[in-house]
Amino acid sequence: MNVFLSYILLGISLAAPIGPINAAQIDQGIRNGFMHSWLIGVGAVIADGIYMFIVYIGVVRFLETPFMQIFLWLFGFFVLLYIGMETIKNAGKVHLNHTRGRDPLTKSFFTGFFMSISNPLTILFWLGIYGSVLAKTAATYETSQLILYSSAIFIGLIMWDITMASVASSFRKFLTSRLLVMISLLSGVSLMGFGIYFGIQAFKVIFTT
Repeated sequence: MNVFLSYILLGISLAAPIGPINAAQIDQGIRNGFMHSWLIGVGAVIADGIYMFIVYIGVVRFLETPFMQIFLWLFGFFVLLYIGMETIKNAGKVHLNHTRGRDPLTKSFFTGFFMSISNPLTILFWLGIYGSVLAKTAATYETSQLILYSSAIFIGLIMWDITMASVASSFRKFLTSRLLVMISLLSGVSLMGFGIYFGIQAFKVIFTT
């Protein structure tokens, strides 16, 4: 049980660092409420699961090719830049009496999914973290326990997702309309900043290969 709990804690630790997903969750939480914010995280968790599976079955060399690195960096650049611009564009529409659920829930889910699946840092993260965890666990435990502990990481990710969505949607009750707009603008700038960083990394790979 202690080992299982430690893997849940690992999942929470992996999700906790502030990045594009958390910025988008905060924005959706104050704009549309809990469900939209939560589904951003759910989409990201599904993308994490895909990369965990890729690491698990060993299809890593394909992702490490220069072509795939350039493609993923550029894909992440365009996705984050677009979402950041949309967030800034709609910042002025954020009000305390804003009707929750205006955006489709599926849009929130796929936003989180594409933001995570297009993030090369996600790949490197799971290769480094989950890859080492996988090697250690596989050497110590059976396959059934490996699946169990991998599920514990997922539980940790989902717990953080629910926490972020709850906190972000709760902020709405205590903030003024002007402050909500400012937070939405900052979220948009943050997303665009991550996108520009991805674009720079893409050009670095292009000119060094």
